[in-house]
Amino acid sequence: MRQSILVTPCLIGALALSACVKPDGKETVERAFQDVNVVDEHNLNDVMLTVADPNEAVSYFQKSLKSAPDRIDFQRGLATSMIRAKRNTEAASAWKKVAAHPEATVEDKVSLADALIRTGDWKGAKAALDSVPPTHETYRRYRLEAMVADANKEWKRADSFYEIATGLTTQPAKVMNNWGYSKLSRGSYAQAERLFSDAIRQDPSLFTAKNNLVLARGAQRNYTLPVIPLDQTERAQLLHTLALSAVKQGDVKTGENLLREAIATHPQHFEAAARSLAALENG
Repeated sequence: MRQSILVTPCLIGALALSACVKPDGKETVERAFQDVNVVDEHNLNDVMLTVADPNEAVSYFQKSLKSAPDRIDFQRGLATSMIRAKRNTEAASAWKKVAAHPEATVEDKVSLADALIRTGDWKGAKAALDSVPPTHETYRRYRLEAMVADANKEWKRADSFYEIATGLTTQPAKVMNNWGYSKLSRGSYAQAERLFSDAIRQDPSLFTAKNNLVLARGAQRNYTLPVIPLDQTERAQLLHTLALSAVKQGDVKTGENLLREAIATHPQHFEAAARSLAALENG
Protein backbone atom coordinates (compact mmCIF):
# COMPACT_ATOMS: atom_id res chain seq x y z
CA MET A 1 0.00 0.00 0.00
CA ARG A 2 2.79 2.36 0.83
CA GLN A 3 4.18 2.00 -2.69
CA SER A 4 0.84 2.82 -4.32
CA ILE A 5 0.43 5.83 -2.07
CA LEU A 6 3.89 7.08 -3.05
CA VAL A 7 3.35 6.51 -6.76
CA THR A 8 0.07 8.38 -6.93
CA PRO A 9 1.52 11.83 -6.01
CA CYS A 10 4.27 11.28 -8.60
CA LEU A 11 1.73 10.55 -11.28
CA ILE A 12 -0.31 13.55 -10.25
CA GLY A 13 2.82 15.72 -10.41
CA ALA A 14 3.72 14.43 -13.85
CA LEU A 15 0.20 15.04 -15.16
CA ALA A 16 0.23 18.52 -13.69
CA LEU A 17 3.59 19.21 -15.31
CA SER A 18 2.38 17.99 -18.69
CA ALA A 19 -0.74 20.10 -18.35
CA CYS A 20 1.47 23.17 -17.82
CA VAL A 21 3.80 22.39 -20.70
CA LYS A 22 1.25 21.86 -23.47
CA PRO A 23 -0.28 25.36 -23.55
CA ASP A 24 3.21 26.88 -23.44
CA GLY A 25 4.27 24.75 -26.38
CA LYS A 26 1.21 25.79 -28.36
CA GLU A 27 1.84 29.46 -27.60
CA THR A 28 5.47 29.06 -28.69
CA VAL A 29 4.36 27.59 -32.00
CA GLU A 30 1.83 30.39 -32.51
CA ARG A 31 4.48 33.00 -31.74
CA ALA A 32 6.84 31.33 -34.21
CA PHE A 33 4.20 31.49 -36.93
CA GLN A 34 3.59 35.15 -36.10
CA ASP A 35 7.32 35.82 -36.44
CA VAL A 36 7.36 34.05 -39.81
CA ASN A 37 4.37 36.11 -40.97
CA VAL A 38 6.14 39.33 -39.95
CA VAL A 39 9.26 38.30 -41.86
CA ASP A 40 7.24 37.32 -44.94
CA GLU A 41 5.32 40.60 -44.80
CA HIS A 42 8.55 42.57 -44.48
CA ASN A 43 10.04 40.78 -47.46
CA LEU A 44 6.90 41.35 -49.50
CA ASN A 45 6.97 45.06 -48.60
CA ASP A 46 10.57 45.24 -49.84
CA VAL A 47 9.62 43.54 -53.11
CA MET A 48 6.74 45.95 -53.63
CA LEU A 49 9.04 48.92 -53.03
CA THR A 50 11.74 47.78 -55.43
CA VAL A 51 10.94 45.36 -58.25
CA ALA A 52 7.13 45.23 -58.36
CA ASP A 53 5.10 47.25 -60.84
CA PRO A 54 4.62 50.67 -59.16
CA ASN A 55 0.84 50.73 -59.61
CA GLU A 56 0.53 47.19 -58.26
CA ALA A 57 2.56 48.33 -55.26
CA VAL A 58 0.16 51.25 -54.73
CA SER A 59 -2.80 48.81 -54.71
CA TYR A 60 -0.98 46.48 -52.30
CA PHE A 61 -0.27 49.22 -49.75
CA GLN A 62 -3.77 50.69 -50.10
CA LYS A 63 -5.22 47.26 -49.23
CA SER A 64 -2.77 46.84 -46.35
CA LEU A 65 -3.78 50.21 -44.90
CA LYS A 66 -7.44 49.20 -44.85
CA SER A 67 -6.62 46.54 -42.26
CA ALA A 68 -3.99 48.61 -40.41
CA PRO A 69 -4.56 52.32 -41.19
CA ASP A 70 -2.14 53.61 -38.52
CA ARG A 71 0.90 51.58 -39.54
CA ILE A 72 3.53 54.03 -40.67
CA ASP A 73 5.45 51.43 -42.71
CA PHE A 74 2.37 50.92 -44.87
CA GLN A 75 1.86 54.68 -45.16
CA ARG A 76 5.51 55.11 -46.25
CA GLY A 77 5.15 52.24 -48.67
CA LEU A 78 2.11 53.83 -50.27
CA ALA A 79 3.77 57.25 -50.56
CA THR A 80 6.98 55.77 -51.99
CA SER A 81 5.06 53.65 -54.49
CA MET A 82 3.10 56.66 -55.68
CA ILE A 83 6.39 58.45 -56.39
CA ARG A 84 7.58 55.41 -58.36
CA ALA A 85 4.29 55.41 -60.28
CA LYS A 86 4.75 59.13 -61.05
CA ARG A 87 1.47 59.92 -59.30
CA ASN A 88 3.10 62.97 -57.77
CA THR A 89 0.02 64.88 -56.56
CA GLU A 90 -1.23 61.82 -54.68
CA ALA A 91 2.29 61.14 -53.42
CA ALA A 92 2.56 64.62 -51.92
CA SER A 93 -0.69 64.08 -49.99
CA ALA A 94 0.50 60.66 -48.84
CA TRP A 95 3.84 62.04 -47.62
CA LYS A 96 2.05 64.81 -45.72
CA LYS A 97 0.17 62.11 -43.84
CA VAL A 98 3.41 60.23 -43.12
CA ALA A 99 5.17 63.40 -41.90
CA ALA A 100 2.28 64.11 -39.51
CA HIS A 101 2.40 60.59 -38.01
CA PRO A 102 3.59 60.37 -34.36
CA GLU A 103 6.33 57.93 -35.44
CA ALA A 104 7.55 60.07 -38.37
CA THR A 105 11.30 60.57 -38.76
CA VAL A 106 13.35 63.50 -39.99
CA GLU A 107 13.91 61.65 -43.28
CA ASP A 108 10.11 61.54 -43.76
CA LYS A 109 10.16 65.34 -43.86
CA VAL A 110 12.88 65.22 -46.51
CA SER A 111 10.73 62.81 -48.51
CA LEU A 112 7.81 65.21 -48.18
CA ALA A 113 9.97 68.02 -49.58
CA ASP A 114 10.98 65.80 -52.49
CA ALA A 115 7.33 65.03 -53.28
CA LEU A 116 6.35 68.70 -53.10
CA ILE A 117 9.17 69.67 -55.49
CA ARG A 118 7.80 67.13 -57.97
CA THR A 119 4.46 68.95 -57.90
CA GLY A 120 6.07 72.38 -58.24
CA ASP A 121 5.19 73.43 -54.69
CA TRP A 122 8.50 75.15 -53.97
CA LYS A 123 7.12 77.12 -51.02
CA GLY A 124 5.83 73.96 -49.37
CA ALA A 125 9.11 72.17 -50.06
CA LYS A 126 11.09 74.98 -48.42
CA ALA A 127 8.83 74.83 -45.36
CA ALA A 128 9.35 71.07 -45.11
CA LEU A 129 13.14 71.44 -45.38
CA ASP A 130 13.17 74.29 -42.88
CA SER A 131 11.64 71.86 -40.34
CA VAL A 132 14.61 69.50 -40.75
CA PRO A 133 17.27 70.09 -38.07
CA PRO A 134 20.69 71.25 -39.32
CA THR A 135 22.29 68.15 -37.78
CA HIS A 136 20.58 66.00 -40.44
CA GLU A 137 23.35 66.29 -43.01
CA THR A 138 22.60 63.96 -45.93
CA TYR A 139 23.20 64.08 -49.66
CA ARG A 140 19.47 63.96 -50.37
CA ARG A 141 18.63 66.81 -48.04
CA TYR A 142 21.28 69.15 -49.50
CA ARG A 143 20.43 68.24 -53.10
CA LEU A 144 16.83 69.28 -52.43
CA GLU A 145 17.97 72.41 -50.57
CA ALA A 146 19.99 73.36 -53.67
CA MET A 147 17.01 72.84 -55.96
CA VAL A 148 14.78 75.02 -53.77
CA ALA A 149 17.44 77.74 -53.62
CA ASP A 150 17.70 77.54 -57.42
CA ALA A 151 13.96 77.98 -57.82
CA ASN A 152 14.12 81.06 -55.60
CA LYS A 153 17.16 82.42 -57.52
CA GLU A 154 19.25 82.37 -54.36
CA TRP A 155 22.40 81.56 -56.30
CA LYS A 156 24.97 81.67 -53.48
CA ARG A 157 22.87 79.36 -51.34
CA ALA A 158 22.31 77.05 -54.32
CA ASP A 159 26.04 76.84 -55.07
CA SER A 160 26.81 76.16 -51.42
CA PHE A 161 24.22 73.38 -51.15
CA TYR A 162 25.28 71.80 -54.46
CA GLU A 163 28.89 71.75 -53.28
CA ILE A 164 27.95 70.12 -49.98
CA ALA A 165 25.75 67.54 -51.73
CA THR A 166 28.56 66.67 -54.15
CA GLY A 167 30.85 65.91 -51.22
CA LEU A 168 28.30 63.66 -49.52
CA THR A 169 27.92 61.04 -52.25
CA THR A 170 30.15 58.60 -54.09
CA GLN A 171 28.00 59.04 -57.23
CA PRO A 172 27.89 62.82 -57.80
CA ALA A 173 27.16 62.80 -61.56
CA LYS A 174 23.48 63.71 -61.30
CA VAL A 175 23.94 66.50 -58.77
CA MET A 176 26.83 67.88 -60.87
CA ASN A 177 24.51 67.86 -63.87
CA ASN A 178 21.86 69.74 -61.85
CA TRP A 179 24.45 72.25 -60.69
CA GLY A 180 25.66 72.71 -64.25
CA TYR A 181 22.12 73.33 -65.47
CA SER A 182 21.73 75.93 -62.74
CA LYS A 183 24.87 77.69 -64.05
CA LEU A 184 23.58 77.38 -67.62
CA SER A 185 20.28 79.04 -66.70
CA ARG A 186 22.20 81.94 -65.14
CA GLY A 187 24.33 82.44 -68.26
CA SER A 188 27.53 81.15 -66.64
CA TYR A 189 28.29 78.99 -69.67
CA ALA A 190 31.96 78.21 -69.04
CA GLN A 191 31.26 77.09 -65.46
CA ALA A 192 28.30 75.05 -66.68
CA GLU A 193 30.51 73.37 -69.30
CA ARG A 194 33.04 72.38 -66.64
CA LEU A 195 30.35 70.88 -64.39
CA PHE A 196 28.76 68.90 -67.23
CA SER A 197 32.19 67.57 -68.19
CA ASP A 198 32.78 66.52 -64.57
CA ALA A 199 29.38 64.79 -64.49
CA ILE A 200 30.21 62.81 -67.64
CA ARG A 201 33.57 61.76 -66.21
CA GLN A 202 31.72 60.41 -63.19
CA ASP A 203 29.05 58.68 -65.30
CA PRO A 204 29.84 58.32 -69.03
CA SER A 205 26.33 56.95 -69.67
CA LEU A 206 24.53 60.12 -68.50
CA PHE A 207 23.16 61.42 -71.79
CA THR A 208 21.37 64.38 -70.18
CA ALA A 209 24.75 65.78 -69.12
CA LYS A 210 26.12 65.21 -72.64
CA ASN A 211 23.24 67.14 -74.18
CA ASN A 212 23.59 69.92 -71.61
CA LEU A 213 27.33 70.11 -72.29
CA VAL A 214 26.62 70.70 -75.98
CA LEU A 215 24.08 73.41 -75.07
CA ALA A 216 26.70 75.16 -72.92
CA ARG A 217 29.26 75.00 -75.74
CA GLY A 218 26.72 76.17 -78.30
CA ALA A 219 25.83 79.15 -76.14
CA GLN A 220 29.51 80.14 -76.44
CA ARG A 221 29.38 79.63 -80.23
CA ASN A 222 31.53 76.54 -79.97
CA TYR A 223 29.88 74.20 -82.46
CA THR A 224 32.29 71.26 -82.31
CA LEU A 225 31.38 68.11 -80.43
CA PRO A 226 33.35 67.54 -77.20
CA VAL A 227 35.61 64.51 -76.88
CA ILE A 228 33.36 62.26 -74.81
CA PRO A 229 32.09 58.65 -75.13
CA LEU A 230 29.31 58.61 -77.78
CA ASP A 231 27.59 55.98 -79.86
CA GLN A 232 26.41 56.83 -83.35
CA THR A 233 22.85 57.71 -82.34
CA GLU A 234 24.05 59.95 -79.50
CA ARG A 235 26.47 61.69 -81.84
CA ALA A 236 23.62 62.44 -84.27
CA GLN A 237 21.39 63.72 -81.48
CA LEU A 238 24.09 66.03 -80.15
CA LEU A 239 24.78 67.38 -83.64
CA HIS A 240 21.07 68.17 -83.85
CA THR A 241 21.25 70.00 -80.52
CA LEU A 242 24.29 71.96 -81.70
CA ALA A 243 22.49 72.86 -84.93
CA LEU A 244 19.52 74.29 -83.04
CA SER A 245 21.90 76.26 -80.79
CA ALA A 246 23.61 77.71 -83.85
CA VAL A 247 20.30 78.76 -85.40
CA LYS A 248 19.25 80.33 -82.09
CA GLN A 249 22.51 82.34 -82.08
CA GLY A 250 21.79 83.51 -85.63
CA ASP A 251 24.39 81.24 -87.24
CA VAL A 252 21.88 79.73 -89.65
CA LYS A 253 24.30 78.36 -92.27
CA THR A 254 26.29 76.60 -89.57
CA GLY A 255 23.05 75.18 -88.23
CA GLU A 256 22.09 73.84 -91.67
CA ASN A 257 25.45 72.14 -92.08
CA LEU A 258 25.19 70.57 -88.63
CA LEU A 259 21.70 69.28 -89.42
CA ARG A 260 22.96 67.65 -92.61
CA GLU A 261 25.76 66.03 -90.62
CA ALA A 262 23.28 64.83 -88.00
CA ILE A 263 21.07 63.23 -90.67
CA ALA A 264 24.07 61.54 -92.29
CA THR A 265 25.38 60.31 -88.93
CA HIS A 266 22.18 58.78 -87.54
CA PRO A 267 21.96 55.03 -88.15
CA GLN A 268 18.26 55.38 -89.04
CA HIS A 269 16.08 58.08 -90.57
CA PHE A 270 16.41 61.15 -88.29
CA GLU A 271 12.96 62.68 -88.68
CA ALA A 272 13.41 65.57 -86.23
CA ALA A 273 16.62 66.78 -87.92
CA ALA A 274 15.11 66.33 -91.39
CA ARG A 275 12.11 68.48 -90.44
CA SER A 276 14.36 71.18 -88.98
CA LEU A 277 16.53 71.26 -92.11
CA ALA A 278 13.51 71.40 -94.42
CA ALA A 279 12.09 74.31 -92.41
CA LEU A 280 15.35 76.24 -92.74
CA GLU A 281 15.79 75.52 -96.46
CA ASN A 282 12.18 76.46 -97.26
CA GLY A 283 12.06 79.43 -94.93
